[in-house]
Amino acid sequence: MSSKIINHFLNSVLDIMPQLGFSNIEKKDVFIKESSIKVDGVMLNLGVVGDIKGNVIYNMSEDDAKKVASKMMMGMPVLEFDNMAQSAISELSNMLTAKASIKLEKEGINTNISTPTLTHGRDFEVKTNTDKIISSEVLVDDISIKVNIAFE
Repeated sequence: MSSKIINHFLNSVLDIMPQLGFSNIEKKDVFIKESSIKVDGVMLNLGVVGDIKGNVIYNMSEDDAKKVASKMMMGMPVLEFDNMAQSAISELSNMLTAKASIKLEKEGINTNISTPTLTHGRDFEVKTNTDKIISSEVLVDDISIKVNIAFE
């Protein structure tokens, strides 16, 4: 998988988060891991089909998800990860993945994305259909968002 394609998905966080009011955004190292992701908190899984196929999986702690949801809802306190907070985080994953998809489309790479599947809980593992996952952490105002890309 081309690093240019991967970077569109990683950089979408850098493009979208300032629009939501976040100011300090730092992309950490990119690394390759095996075909599973361990999650303790919130995971959003979006399918990608077209010229490239696979999944983009975002994960963060439940506390961090509540902080992001609060910011997206104009600072309204989010004390529990309820339906409203889940909807906000799901919309964020749509925005991030759609931004990358639009950039790819401009380069002649056709993609469609699925609606996100949100899963949350303690200490669970997600396996992908690929051998390797490209992964990076992005710190957004000290909130950790992990971006995992698993393409064929």
